Amino acid sequence: MLKAQLCPRQLKNLSFLFLEETSGKIAGKNFGVAMNPEFLREGKAVYDFMHPDKIVVGAIDQKSGDLVSELYRTFKCEVTRTSLSTAEMIKYANNSLLATKISFANEIGNICKRLNVDTYEVMKAVGKDSRISPKFLNSGAGFGGSCFPKDVKALIGKAKEIGYSPVLLESVIGVNEKQPILMTEILQKKIGSLEGKKVAVLGLAFKNDTDDIRESRSIPIIAELLRLGAEVSAYDPMAIENMKRIFPTIEYSGKAKDALEGADACLVMTEWSEFKQLDSEFEVMKEKIVVDGRRIIKAKNIDYEGLCW
Repeated sequence: MLKAQLCPRQLKNLSFLFLEETSGKIAGKNFGVAMNPEFLREGKAVYDFMHPDKIVVGAIDQKSGDLVSELYRTFKCEVTRTSLSTAEMIKYANNSLLATKISFANEIGNICKRLNVDTYEVMKAVGKDSRISPKFLNSGAGFGGSCFPKDVKALIGKAKEIGYSPVLLESVIGVNEKQPILMTEILQKKIGSLEGKKVAVLGLAFKNDTDDIRESRSIPIIAELLRLGAEVSAYDPMAIENMKRIFPTIEYSGKAKDALEGADACLVMTEWSEFKQLDSEFEVMKEKIVVDGRRIIKAKNIDYEGLCW
């Protein structure tokens, strides 16, 4: 049984060939193969496994599918039985749709900001539609992690491989790549050139409650700040050591307040709960300019600007 993600037909075209060549046996006749994609959130994997929204089992034959399905006999969730390629496609379609919702919310957020409309109020109402749901409709700095960017790009690649141009999926990635850079544009409108300016970046992990920085939106932000000549001070409760591998020369701090010390501006990139409590810590900044990419800052006596609100 495989739980790893593979593009549609990849299991059949590559893994079957390898297994048959190395074993001298024939798939579906001498051995079975099943695909059981996971739908787990990083940081909540155990809970998600024990309380699944769906269980998908794709198999080359009835026996293989039965054996894997039996593992879930005590779960109060329907098991969807399907083919190998369909099981593979379900996983990629699932993550691509979630990524699409995020980029759509960000696109609407960018429009709302220019119209002086509260995008969160808009999307809260939109999410009340039972056909849509409110999940993954918060505007912000975009998505990262090991799944969404990789899966959307993999599906784009597979589509092009078979002669189809996936315009929508390419736009999902395009919006996501553009989103964090908009924060530096907002900053430049507020303070002009960033040359020699100290900018504090709060949040390095791609999401809260993890040290994972894969495809973190802080990476393009820091790269852009450095390109523009800014001095970067950064803080994250868990991800500093990982980010040092990418940006070893920037300043890292053990506390948010230390990162803010003497800063001309601050960019908030990750939804850490401790950032919601920040208030007097901003007093140590040279200029109390805060651009929030996650809509979590509640402090009053600052020059606050939201990315999409």
